[in-house]
Amino acid sequence: MKDAATCSCVRDIAKSFSRLASNRHDESEIYQTSLMSALIDGVYDGDKTIGQLLQHGDFGLGTFDELDGELVAFDKEVHQLREDGSARLARMDQKTPFAVVTNFRPTMFGEFGSAHDKFEVQEILDELIGSPNLFCAFRIDGKFERVETRTVPRQTMPYRPMLEAIERQPVFTFKETSGTLIGFRCPDYVQGINVAGFHVHFITGDRTGGGHVLDYRLTRGTIEVAKISRLRIDLPCTDHFQRATLHSEELGRAIEAAEG
Repeated sequence: MKDAATCSCVRDIAKSFSRLASNRHDESEIYQTSLMSALIDGVYDGDKTIGQLLQHGDFGLGTFDELDGELVAFDKEVHQLREDGSARLARMDQKTPFAVVTNFRPTMFGEFGSAHDKFEVQEILDELIGSPNLFCAFRIDGKFERVETRTVPRQTMPYRPMLEAIERQPVFTFKETSGTLIGFRCPDYVQGINVAGFHVHFITGDRTGGGHVLDYRLTRGTIEVAKISRLRIDLPCTDHFQRATLHSEELGRAIEAAEG
């Protein structure tokens, strides 16, 4: 249970953020290709190219064909975060089996002048959004004491379900580094469709490394936040998707284990 001092501190920080018109989030939309439950079941072949994905948004995250690393998009560029911890620009003809993007229109802006861990930042974002039933996209640029990431290695046919694929995933710790966090917060009711809660990817300031975020401690930085109330989903036309098991009693726990 949060104590009163913690809650008051979170509210004070959230109040210090500058805000644009509160109804501007109505203009924003999250575009998603495929479902998180399909990825969990091993649907790793995509039918959307990176070029097609960028027609729907310039900011987001996901993965690549054959689960070949993590995808992070911002500033109209898409980066591939690879299993060795490195990063490179993605080609427009590469495909994705799952990605979430938006045309990023932040309406809230703030600064972190002191250190905050992942959970403190998440509490501040929850306070800013207000309702647990809306989506948000956020970007944090700053200095980090550490960022712990993982990157799923490329898979080959026959594909294993994601929980088996991540059993030996490499984990990396970036220490005393600058970089960018790109993330979404999704409502609990979309678990399986997307990832309920926070889903965040990281790339270093020199754009040479990164991955799916497990934990971090921010030293100082800036944050931009967009509140979003529309979701659009395109389902794949592949045979693999049509045969996939997209719901099970263990789905929620499987996603939590896969996404950290």
